[in-house]
Amino acid sequence: MLYRKARITDVETIHALITHYAKEGLMLARPRAMLYEFIRDFTVAEENGKVIAAGALHILWEDLAEVRALAVAPEYTKKGVGRGLVQTFVREAWELSIPKVFSLTYQDVFFNKCGFSIVSKETLPHKVWKECIDCPKFPNCDESAVLLEIGS
Repeated sequence: MLYRKARITDVETIHALITHYAKEGLMLARPRAMLYEFIRDFTVAEENGKVIAAGALHILWEDLAEVRALAVAPEYTKKGVGRGLVQTFVREAWELSIPKVFSLTYQDVFFNKCGFSIVSKETLPHKVWKECIDCPKFPNCDESAVLLEIGS
């Protein structure tokens, strides 16, 4: 399994993975424009030259980063691929001296297994006002907020 930074040529595959789960109501949809704009945030998991999972670590503040748009191809779920991506993001945050990593998710059990704890969304003010205000679900977000404090 190779974990690497995403390339522009990965956008269609990343979009397809996210769209698959968004149609099932398991994650928020992401427009292609957002994927292109934030491609440098994305990491992909690749097996035998095929992208099988993707996600992003998005820096929001000096002490806060978000794991977002994490999606694993259905045939690769429950095989540690998503956990590997999360570990990659946590390591990246640690290397950048960002002590807190969070996610807004419908998959809080998965994140709990990765060491995250459920927290109140109100503890994430930078996220709420910077990103969430443009979300169609704001202010009635039904996702859980999860947080991992990793130190620096």
